[in-house]
Amino acid sequence: MYGSKPVNLAKQQGVSLSGLIFLLAIITFIAMFAMKVFPTFLEYRSVKAGIIAAKKIDGTVRDIQLSFDKHADINSIKTIKGTDLIITKDTGETQVAFAYTSRIPLITNVTLLIDYSGTTDPSGVIPEKPADPIR
Repeated sequence: MYGSKPVNLAKQQGVSLSGLIFLLAIITFIAMFAMKVFPTFLEYRSVKAGIIAAKKIDGTVRDIQLSFDKHADINSIKTIKGTDLIITKDTGETQVAFAYTSRIPLITNVTLLIDYSGTTDPSGVIPEKPADPIR
């Protein structure tokens, strides 16, 4: 026994079973949260790309809405439609904006609300959507 070191039981290191279960529970919760939020973020990115593509049409309001709807069909955008876009032409250049809220059910009666918005305006200001005319 020339090369062996004495084992000191007071200095054992490692993770206990209860600590491991707690750590796995936290990792699982974070993973579940990310799996529910990430698709809405991807859809938001698709909507932003859609308004940029729709702005390039530089046609009438209806042309821009139809262009966005085509982009939405291709990219499976379900939360917003072309009629929900805010289209303005204040400074002579057409600007397209959007704003919507995504509801993500987390656990039973707990829901996460995320407000997404974007615009093609370089100032970043999103105008208010005008009220619908009385029909």
